[in-house]
Amino acid sequence: MNSSRAYWPIWTDFLRRQGLTDLAAWFLEAGGPLNVLGAQALYLGQPFAPASANQGLRALADLLEQEDEARAFINLLKGKPQ
Repeated sequence: MNSSRAYWPIWTDFLRRQGLTDLAAWFLEAGGPLNVLGAQALYLGQPFAPASANQGLRALADLLEQEDEARAFINLLKGKPQ
């Protein structure tokens, strides 16, 4: 389950460089129950994605499915201790 956490530094670095940390945190918070639907869409789209992206997509889908993991990632984006 924590396999998605291996991607967190990559994702946070990318979001910070693009200035999107607040937007990403807001999206995860506001999405709430819809995050599960987003995860399912990622699972369905995996066969159409390049093979090199499949692990990252699965990690993102896992993050979206688990509310406690999403909350921990939001806290990381906001600079709060985990």
